[in-house]
Amino acid sequence: MSYQSTLDYIHKVQWRGQKPGLDRILPLLEHLGNPHKRLKFVHIGGTNGKGSTSAMVESVLRKAGYHTGLYTSPFINRFNERIRVNGEEIRDEELEELVDTIRPFADTMEDPPTEFELITAVAMAYFAQRNCDIVVLEVGLGGEFDATNVISCPEVAVLTAIGLDHTAVLGSTIADITRTKCGIIKPGCDVVSYGHEPEADPIIQEICEERGAKLWPVDFSRLTYKDITLEHRTFDYGPFTDLKLPLLAKYQPKNAAVAITTLTALAHRGWNITPEHIRAGLEAVEWPGRFELLGQHPTFLLDGSHNPQGMAATVESLQELFPDKKFVFLLSMMADKDVDSMLQLLLPLGEQFFTVTANISRAMPAQELADKLKALGAQAESCSSIQEGVAAAEGAAGFDGRVCALGTLYFSCDVRTAFQST
Repeated sequence: MSYQSTLDYIHKVQWRGQKPGLDRILPLLEHLGNPHKRLKFVHIGGTNGKGSTSAMVESVLRKAGYHTGLYTSPFINRFNERIRVNGEEIRDEELEELVDTIRPFADTMEDPPTEFELITAVAMAYFAQRNCDIVVLEVGLGGEFDATNVISCPEVAVLTAIGLDHTAVLGSTIADITRTKCGIIKPGCDVVSYGHEPEADPIIQEICEERGAKLWPVDFSRLTYKDITLEHRTFDYGPFTDLKLPLLAKYQPKNAAVAITTLTALAHRGWNITPEHIRAGLEAVEWPGRFELLGQHPTFLLDGSHNPQGMAATVESLQELFPDKKFVFLLSMMADKDVDSMLQLLLPLGEQFFTVTANISRAMPAQELADKLKALGAQAESCSSIQEGVAAAEGAAGFDGRVCALGTLYFSCDVRTAFQST
């Protein structure tokens, strides 16, 4: 198959939907020779911060000289970003070859796999093929029944900040969601928890005790914020002083604290990770689409906040970086999210709103989103394309103004492309 036909096959209608459970991923992996059994993992779940934390951990492991795999979702610019070895995306021809290998078996399965299960199987085969020393594996949805949870005991299981999201699938309370996400905790592994969630923390501790897993709570009292510029943040965490992080959002040093705690747990398990590796890895980390600065005249930020917890953190970051300033917001949101709560968070900072429809079926139509904003008293206008929305937002902000595009990661690539062409 060509690269495009490979992508078309992965995205076929028959694979769509969410079907919790491991009954489909297991035979897929068995068909490929169970590649996951030849790998070691850091398994990262949670509600917010999974991707950023994964990127930080992988960057440090690479600086420590390890041959790393990184599996994340969704992609920002290109599908291949989801599967990386030593920071390099899987090549088109490698993806084509692996999908060709799995296709005949997947096509005959009585219970067809989901798209995510197909991709996860391909990723496992690729990481094993490339002889990765360790794979940083981001959970897709939940934990216990997520396709990534086909692995046995990880080196470290990580739980980032937990909040209400995907409630139709994971449960309607923090307690329900926490128990599902704790499914990645296996007997004998180390566990790092972001914590600081009263409903979640006792459950995590209880499950760790039940499964004989060592718990490493992240101690944010050791985190000190220092300088911030449009290039990087500087902060201290425990004995690590003047750490530089090119990810600007106010929540990122907390994600870095989770990453440092994870790396400390790995070091205790015998992995050779030094303070110098941690410093260099954090300074070099790249993670586009998360409070990313695209340009400065006007200041144009791109962020993937897609639920109320993430949106609240983004608002806090905007207020810190630009105190008492207003923004032109370019918005697209998924219709199945808590849109009303997110809009309420943005209203006090919004000077003007432009809405667009991301290129995904779950996206709320731009006009519907604009109507919601108008009903709340905001000045809002829908745009027929992302290109038009970017141009309108830049025009409204002017040379010295501020634009922030956010609401979903699914329009990040189109926003960046449109910005670069204006």
